[in-house]
Amino acid sequence: MYNYLKTEERGRICILTISAPKSLNALNSAILGELDDYLNKFDCNTYRCLIITGDGEKSFVAGADISEMATLNILQGQTFGNRGAQVFRKIETLHVPVIAAVNGFALGGGCELAMACDIRICSDNAKFGQPEVGLGIIPGFSGTVRLARLVGMGMAKQLIYTGRAIRADEALRIGLVNTVVPQTELMDKAMEIAEQIAANAPLAVKAAKLCINAEYDMDVDEAILYENGIFGRCFATEDQKNGMKAFLEKGKCEFQGK
Repeated sequence: MYNYLKTEERGRICILTISAPKSLNALNSAILGELDDYLNKFDCNTYRCLIITGDGEKSFVAGADISEMATLNILQGQTFGNRGAQVFRKIETLHVPVIAAVNGFALGGGCELAMACDIRICSDNAKFGQPEVGLGIIPGFSGTVRLARLVGMGMAKQLIYTGRAIRADEALRIGLVNTVVPQTELMDKAMEIAEQIAANAPLAVKAAKLCINAEYDMDVDEAILYENGIFGRCFATEDQKNGMKAFLEKGKCEFQGK
C-alpha cells in the first residue's frame, strides 16, 4: 500500500518503519504524505500503542530531504515546513502513546520526529542533532518548539545554534531520550514498554496523554482544574469499574476500552 512505509502488527501494538534506506530514511514530501495518510487511518480503538522506527541499522531518519529543499522558494519552504509540522503534530496528539525506537542517526527532521513521540528509546549508536543552521535554515518541523521544552532553553539554544550532533549517552543525560540500549536490544525494549502500556486501561492512558499535553502551557491552578475534570470522567467508564473490582478481589483485569 505504501512505497516508503512498512507496517507490522503485534497484537495490540503496531510497528511503523520508515523505509527509504538509500537516503538513510530522509523525509521528503512523498514520505510525509504517506505518514499523514497512515496516521489519518490509524485505528486507536484497536491498537493501544504505536512504535516508529527507521529501516536499517544506521539511521532512524537522517533528516529532511535536502535535495528536495535546495530548490524551494519562500512560499514552497513554508509549505514544506508546515507539512512536516502538521504530520508531527498528529503524532503528538494521537490518542495512543507513540514510542520512537531510534536506531542510528536522528538528525534534523529525524530528531524532530523523535521529539513528537511520547517516549524515545535509542540504540547506543544513535546520534541526535539539529544541524539546519549549517544549511542556512532553521529547524522547520517544530524543532525549535519541542527541543526547548524537552531539554531546557539554554541547552536547546546551544544545540541549535552550533548544529552539533550528540551521542546517545549525552542525549540521555540532558533528557532528550528516556533509555539507551544496545542496538540488538532496541526493538525488544520498545516492545516491552509498549506491552506495559497496552496492558493498562486504554481510555485512562488516552486521558493521561491528553492531560499532559494540554496542561503544559497552563498555569498550575488551571492545570489542576483541567486534570480534575478528566479524572472525574474516568469514573464513567467500565474500565474503571472493572479495574478497581479486579484490584479489590486480587485479580487481573483485561481492559476493553469501554
